[in-house]
Order: sequence, then structure tokens, then C-alpha cells
Amino acid sequence: MTMPSTARFLNRLAVRSLPSLAAAHQSLAASSSFILPANTRASIPSFAIPPMTSPLPGAATSCTARMFSAAPNANAEHEGNNVAHAMEMLSKANAVCFDVDSTVILEEGIDVLADTLGKGPEVAAWTAKAMDGNIKFEDALAARLEIIKPSKSDIASCLEKHPLQLSPGVAKLVEVLQKRGTDVFLVSGGFRLMIEPVAKHLGVSVENIYANTILFDENGDYTGFDSNEPTSADQGKPKALRTIKAKYGYETMIMVGDGATDMQAMPPADALIGFGGVVTREVVKEKACWFVKDFEAMIDIVENNQ
Repeated sequence: MTMPSTARFLNRLAVRSLPSLAAAHQSLAASSSFILPANTRASIPSFAIPPMTSPLPGAATSCTARMFSAAPNANAEHEGNNVAHAMEMLSKANAVCFDVDSTVILEEGIDVLADTLGKGPEVAAWTAKAMDGNIKFEDALAARLEIIKPSKSDIASCLEKHPLQLSPGVAKLVEVLQKRGTDVFLVSGGFRLMIEPVAKHLGVSVENIYANTILFDENGDYTGFDSNEPTSADQGKPKALRTIKAKYGYETMIMVGDGATDMQAMPPADALIGFGGVVTREVVKEKACWFVKDFEAMIDIVENNQ
């Protein structure tokens, strides 16, 4: 990125209520150069997700980090433990992994499913414990599934009656990431059958989904879940990301999510971006490199680092 284009980028972010970057812009005058780097599936239809009409980053060593840190109040005005690092990593990420529930979508998929089966409050209590990090994820998953025991037809009916809704801005963020050539993955403790329609809507390959698999008998009745899936247990997300990184050889990978299990993913993630646009969890605010409540600033960084 040239100096003039960098100045335009900072001005644009400042307009979006990012005043620390406006201050950082002033530091450019003292710098000679600056670079900001770049099986039942057939029986369950892909339900359309209705568009949303209202809105609901290790120490960095590059000149990018020095520029961001030049603004005295950068970390104060952007929540997180290492905002400049997260911004730098996002600017050049080869892959971005998103949690799904309460990040990519506006709800917890298992809670929606439980509601349709009349088990909402009981299951939601277990979900809250798991997302806040108060219980091992595998224990919460097993307990919730034992409560609802969803059949194949239960899941299909749930998705038909209650299509999962995307968080505002996430489709645009995925679009600009993919346009830049950044691979997008959905890494979730939720269920593959419920996530596949979301992936299709976003243009994410089903091969890029790392999630849990519910097991059924020949009649389509619930029999359990596949405990071999990495995301079926605590510390599952770092395991999934290690698999992804080893398979594709990515140099820079980001994890974006709202829950305690997402904050376990660094390493191998190079930065953690906590998302609080649906629900704010204190454990995420405390551990995230950068904590955001919408995707607008992330979109701006990616768009200006194509």
C-alpha cells in the first residue's frame, strides 16, 4: 500500500468513528514509508437465510504495528489486549476461521432447535455455561443432546420453520475476504446439518466446515454424536485450527468468535478477534486481541488490503 492510499484508508476508518486511527494518521508525516500487508444431507434442503435489513489482534513487530501504536489511545478506543496486532494479522491473513453460533448467525443453533422441541430453557442454561467457560464443552454438548435427542426430521423441520439469520455485515466480510483470496472456514461446536445451509448462503465450501456430526439410526432417530470430531470436546477449536493450518500451510490465520472456546484457539491462530454483536461475554472481552461489536472496521481493513 502506498503512502497516499494509506492516508485514505485511515481517513475512511476515522469517519467510521475510529478516532485512534485518525490520530495515527498524523504519525505518517514522521514516517518515510509504511506498508499494511495484505448421511442425510440429501434429505435436508438448503433453506434460504433471509437477508437482514437492519443492523442488529503476541507483540507485533512490523511497521504496521508501529503505526497503530503511534496513536496514544489506540487500545483504549478499540477494546482488546493487542488491537494493533490483530489489525495487522487481519490485513494479511491467509485464512479466517469463524465461529458460527452468535457470531456468523444471530442465535445459538442448538437453542433454536431445542425451542422447536419444547426444551428451550433447559438447553439454553447448558449453552450459557459452555459459552462462558464454566463447564467442559463435551459435557455440555452431551447433556443438551440427551435432553432434546433430535431426529433427522426434527432438524429439517426446525430449519424450515426457523431459518437461521445472519449477523449484519458478516456476508460482506466473507465476500471481501474471498475476493482478496483469503480462505474462510466455519469452525463450530454446533451441528454440521444446521451449518451447511449457512455455508451455502455465504459461498463457503462444505469442505471448510469443522463442526459436530449427529448420528442417526436407519429410521432417522437420534443415537448420539461423533466424538471424533475435533469440535466435540474442550480445546477442540485449537485442534481444528491446527489441522487446517497443517493441511493448507497457511502463514497467518485469524479466529473470530463470541465464546470461551474460541478464545482457546491462539495458538495456532495468530490473533483472536472477539465478537460481541449478539452477546457480550466477559471472558471474551478479557482474552481477545481485539473485541468488536460489529464487522465494519474488519471490512474496511480487508477492503483496503486487497
